[in-house]
Amino acid sequence: MNGLDHCHRKGYAHRDLKTENILLDDKLRLKIADFGFAGPIEGRDGQGMLHTYVGTENYMPPEIFMEQAYSGRAADIFTAGIILFIMVAQHPPFTFARPNDAYFKCISSNRQDLFWKLVGKGHPDGFFSDDFKDLITSMLQLEPNHRPSMSELFQHPWVNGQIPNETEIAAEIKQRKKMMDQQRQGDE
Repeated sequence: MNGLDHCHRKGYAHRDLKTENILLDDKLRLKIADFGFAGPIEGRDGQGMLHTYVGTENYMPPEIFMEQAYSGRAADIFTAGIILFIMVAQHPPFTFARPNDAYFKCISSNRQDLFWKLVGKGHPDGFFSDDFKDLITSMLQLEPNHRPSMSELFQHPWVNGQIPNETEIAAEIKQRKKMMDQQRQGDE
């Protein structure tokens, strides 16, 4: 969030945030990479809207799919919500942010309860905290103007909640790598 906020404050929207563009440094800090689709946050005409259909489809917000003019800030917040969901759940929240995607349709039709029931399958009860659900639901809103601003995100209870220390993060990454290695071996 700090990196994305920095980009926005410098006047740029990333427009291609995805897990593949989030790297870890040697201290396990997240770093944003690949600014090939970055554009001026105020748009090329200075009116505050962007018009180019760019990004990776699995991460695109609905307004880009609908080929509407869009806010770079709101689009980046939407994709950051997808990434955050993946980091916690270890799977994406939906395939595409289109009305015909069953999972995204739950969010866009104000059926968050059904969305969380569907994405919660395979996770123990209580895996997703109420604060996490609230944060992700707000970031993935269909209407860009209903998504939180960066300052609202920084004030959110989940963002300000308890965070793991470096040792806990390293242990989690090691565990996830072990699971991925086992999966890979099973696929061979």
